[in-house]
Amino acid sequence: MKIIVLLTLLITIGFILATGCIGQIKKDNGSGNASISPTNTFTPFVNNTSVSSVNVTANITLLKGPLRVSISGYPVALPVNIDNQIVGIVTKEIPLDLMLDEGNHSVTVCVGVICENETVKIIFAKKSFIDFGDRLKEDIEFPTPTARIIDYYRSGDGIVVVVEFINPSSRDLNMGADVSVAYTFISGRDNQRVGEATRGKASAFVPAGQRQSPSTNLYFAFGNAYLFDPPQLGQITAY
Repeated sequence: MKIIVLLTLLITIGFILATGCIGQIKKDNGSGNASISPTNTFTPFVNNTSVSSVNVTANITLLKGPLRVSISGYPVALPVNIDNQIVGIVTKEIPLDLMLDEGNHSVTVCVGVICENETVKIIFAKKSFIDFGDRLKEDIEFPTPTARIIDYYRSGDGIVVVVEFINPSSRDLNMGADVSVAYTFISGRDNQRVGEATRGKASAFVPAGQRQSPSTNLYFAFGNAYLFDPPQLGQITAY
């Protein structure tokens, strides 16, 4: 009987203890091990400011200065080239007036393949001048294709005439010129002095920017005691 009561007491105590442990576990599960989602109180900073690319063009006005280009009566109109760009025409009567940015500029005028060049410094509000006239007259005496007699002399029963053909243009040319000489002589038939003229043609192939000087023979009529005037050029052709 005592044993049964003791066993009953032990079972009761064990049940109580077990119940307490289970309650403790449930309590722990409710307080510590339960899945609790924390509330996120941090709000990330989002920069909603839209930054656009802004192109800023600096409006800088360059200072300019005046320039006058002239050719002092040179007999042809010429294009004026500033820094490899044609900017206008200068004539023997009318100079070319320009406004250029401050600084150094290359100024060029050309006759065919022959050019005259000068560098000029432009300064604000100070007028600059360039005159190519003297240089053009010295270096390019003839601005267009032409011919001239540079020598002549008696040879046997006639005369030799040396004609210089001048080609200042930018292309090769076939050039020609009529040549004539007036003269007098004593005729062998009646022993009287009579007047006459002899004519011929000089010609040459002349490359661009060059000169050629061929000789041409002109012959007198039969007689003696020849007297002749300086030879003359007639029509000049170039093609």
